[in-house]
Amino acid sequence: MKEGIHPAYKDVEARCACGNTFKTRSTKPELHLEICSACHPFFTGRQKLIDTEGRVERFTKKYGAQTSEQRKTAEKAAKATKAAAAKKAKPATATA
Repeated sequence: MKEGIHPAYKDVEARCACGNTFKTRSTKPELHLEICSACHPFFTGRQKLIDTEGRVERFTKKYGAQTSEQRKTAEKAAKATKAAAAKKAKPATATA
């Protein structure tokens, strides 16, 4: 490698928003992370929503918090209602 053209590579302490800190190496003097392996859902196995602008609350307020089971039962109920309305709307023809 040429001398004098590469940035200094030094030991730094990375700090996550959750409070976790760990040592690593970087060309930057300090690292501030939003998410790390200690708080990421893939590594922890639990869902943690990081919401800084209220987007999640706005969505749940508008559409409601539904699970997949609730959606399936709601879809079945809508289909049943639609089928009943279609039966009722179809006129009965009597042939003699």
